[in-house]
Amino acid sequence: MLTDRQKVNKILNLGIEITQVKDLDVLLERILKEARLLVSADAGTIYVKEDDKLKFSYTQNDTLQQRQPGRKLIYSTFTLPIDNQTIAGYVANNGEMLNLPDVYKLPATLPFSFNRKFDELSGYRTQSMLTFPLKTSRGNIIGVLQLINERNAKGTVVPFPRKDEPAIMHFANQAAAAIERAQLTRAMILRTIKMAELRDPKETGPHVNRVAAYAVAIYEHWAGRRGVSPEIIDKNRDILRMSAMLHDVGKVAISDVILKKPARLDEAEREIMKQHTTAGARLFSEQYSEFDEASSVVALNHHEKWDGTGYPGHVNPSDGTVIPGYEQRDGTPRPKKGDEIPVFGRLVALADVYDALSSRRVYKEKWDEGQVLDELKACSGTHFDPEMVETFFSCLDTIRNIAERYPDH
Repeated sequence: MLTDRQKVNKILNLGIEITQVKDLDVLLERILKEARLLVSADAGTIYVKEDDKLKFSYTQNDTLQQRQPGRKLIYSTFTLPIDNQTIAGYVANNGEMLNLPDVYKLPATLPFSFNRKFDELSGYRTQSMLTFPLKTSRGNIIGVLQLINERNAKGTVVPFPRKDEPAIMHFANQAAAAIERAQLTRAMILRTIKMAELRDPKETGPHVNRVAAYAVAIYEHWAGRRGVSPEIIDKNRDILRMSAMLHDVGKVAISDVILKKPARLDEAEREIMKQHTTAGARLFSEQYSEFDEASSVVALNHHEKWDGTGYPGHVNPSDGTVIPGYEQRDGTPRPKKGDEIPVFGRLVALADVYDALSSRRVYKEKWDEGQVLDELKACSGTHFDPEMVETFFSCLDTIRNIAERYPDH
């Protein structure tokens, strides 16, 4: 457990650290994790306000996690009304913190109640709960953070100390400011995707969110197995999540005749379509951040294949010309092969194909899951990095959960 001085110092440092996280989903997980560590909370949940409701966005639970080591908790998202009926709804509705010693012993005079359904389903026992609003500098509520079951040095669940409330509220204010910035970044990316969607109906918000989330899930498992440090994994998750959403943004440069053709493309049309990779990379040719660099890498490389039969090959991302020394006899660029393909490109290639096969298109129906999984196995070592395919199957429960969280409208 942290001392009071350590808590103050950690909060000051966290205020700086969380401003560095740009992606909304990665940020929400980080905020929840750090808030729990500050007060030794066994579990917690974060809600984000959407219109007039609270969206259950992320949850963490050390006790339940220990029952399935190495795998992320699987949970369903849902919404709550912002009213006085639930604990989170009350906090959002009134903008007040609630510090409840035992949610099973709430006075009947209170307007809100605790829903025991989750505890009954999971076998978990919720006891102490600290719930506080996430307020912007203008006083707007953008979410609710709920911390559950503080544990003392002996591991016993105890009430959250009143003396910790000011520090937690200070962190909550910092978190709200970071969430507001991340929401703006996400909105800008989604507006860019909406622009692409005007050209290509397949390029939708749910599709890009799924592809990005799949890629991050696979990366986490893959990098963890390889012994990559948690700090590097967190940094790359943030960059990958945003850049993967923009993998097909180069399609804005492709003719509507091809993009909106209600049938499979012929050979000449496919050659034109391939140009979306270099067009996308060129959009990020002026690189001011690691996000720009990663977005260029993803756009350029997500159609390369592990066996060297993909495209566009060894070309300059700034103009699509062949890199000297990589010309084939006919002057075309040699395709990249194996480890020549950047990691982010390999990840998004797998995530994108999985989502495309699992979704309906104008020229095909949605494949059933068995067909999709058989295809991925068949393409291991040819289209896809075999190690990443193996990793994909090891986190299949997480992949399925992501699909449920971002359904097509």
